[in-house]
Amino acid sequence: MMEKKPGRVMAIDYGLKRVGIAVTDPLQIIATPLKTIDAPVLWLFLKDYLQQEKVVTFVIGMPKHLNGKPSKMGRIVAHIGTQLKKNFPGQGLYYQDERFTSKLAAEGLYQAGYAKKDRADKSNIDKVSATLILQSFLNRQAVV
Repeated sequence: MMEKKPGRVMAIDYGLKRVGIAVTDPLQIIATPLKTIDAPVLWLFLKDYLQQEKVVTFVIGMPKHLNGKPSKMGRIVAHIGTQLKKNFPGQGLYYQDERFTSKLAAEGLYQAGYAKKDRADKSNIDKVSATLILQSFLNRQAVV
């Protein structure tokens, strides 16, 4: 269980092309989509964002196979987690199972009435996926 310190929790849905980002409010109650960025600018984005906002914890979506074993992309995400700890040693780091988040994100956009072109926009799916990852993490923390 995470020790609750004042500040935001940030979720990262890492992909080789795009990265979905979601954050909580400072009281860590509500998960909100922030944006989708191109993967090569992740570190610059994080550095800039952390200069403006207090982020106390990172939650990174961990891709797994249906049987629960880490996927090839999971090893890449684990490396990203190692780099997060190295570059931002003051923040906590947690991994959250991200299986089915893209599918749930697409369904959520459909249920919310988004137009077909907006549902097809992968950047919308990525930031909503990050929000689902973050909300799952918050829910898990509330239960523990």
